[in-house]
Amino acid sequence: MNSYEIAVIPGDGIGKEVVPAALKVLEAAAQIDGGLAFKWTKFPWSCEYYLEHGRMMPSDGISTLRSFDQIFLGAVGMPDLVQDHISLWGLLIHIRREMKQAVNVRPAKLLRGLRSPLREPKDFDLVVVRENSEGEYSEIGGRIHRGPDEMAIQNAVFTRKATERVMNHAFELAKDRKGHVTSATKSNGITYSMPFWDDVFKGVCTAYPDISTSAIHIDALAAFFVMKPQIFDVIVASNLFGDILTDLGGAIMGSIGIAPAANLNLEREYPSMFEPVHGSAPDIAGKGLANPIGQIWTAKMMLDFLGYKEIGELVLAAIEDTLEAGVKTRDLGGNATTSEVTQSILDHLLNKQGS
Repeated sequence: MNSYEIAVIPGDGIGKEVVPAALKVLEAAAQIDGGLAFKWTKFPWSCEYYLEHGRMMPSDGISTLRSFDQIFLGAVGMPDLVQDHISLWGLLIHIRREMKQAVNVRPAKLLRGLRSPLREPKDFDLVVVRENSEGEYSEIGGRIHRGPDEMAIQNAVFTRKATERVMNHAFELAKDRKGHVTSATKSNGITYSMPFWDDVFKGVCTAYPDISTSAIHIDALAAFFVMKPQIFDVIVASNLFGDILTDLGGAIMGSIGIAPAANLNLEREYPSMFEPVHGSAPDIAGKGLANPIGQIWTAKMMLDFLGYKEIGELVLAAIEDTLEAGVKTRDLGGNATTSEVTQSILDHLLNKQGS
């Protein structure tokens, strides 16, 4: 029996609804496997915690998390009460940086039973590999002066080590997929960092002669996500570009509520963190309207990372079976509740146990 200790952080808003739903699915997946078990430890770190304690997590929070095998996060944010830069940098990004989760992976595909808002989606199946530790989201910069002379400077940081790391991971993923990697660039407008990115990409390409490649400027790439997403396989992108593309990926699937993500520590020196792309959606929190699919698909990605890819595929198939059966939340055009969608996924998953 392989037992994994998972730190669970439901967070804010709908995170408190979709995380328990995903844990039920993970428990069912473990039951099917027979040799897999999970031990959950839940932490109340959130904006509510901040309002009570003046910080998003305790001072020893990072050292506490390091003792776990993986981290399972729901959603972060209560913008009416806590500014986003406080909530995100105090919890989500803080964990990413301290746990050296340098690569973010976010798939987007046309799921069975789901209608894309695109007129001709043509069964797209792509994955964006995003640099997760530096780039445009560096902490270097500042503000000076006040009034009409006030100025802000934000420095983007691109290192060869981090750039090569994310690109190598993209190529490794492409080996097991369709064998193509697209680099998201903007070297015709960003003077130094993007030509550097292009140079590193060309160097990494030489180590993977069997993988076909292309480099596309981010503005055109965003347009192609809408016009012809089926041409893509693996896209590697900087922190900002990857962030934007993956929200667009959720949109062309049909809802940001179904998009999953993994923040990976590739060296497995520290736990990785798995979280859906969607936010805390405070406007629908507590109403049973939240779509649990993003969190459940995220659970599938955690199973993959732990080496249980066959069980992970069963989870994704159960999601698609549920959608094909017409059990959908409001954001997908249905009227099912969070619990009804979760139960349908569980039923389809457990039915596969005997098939």
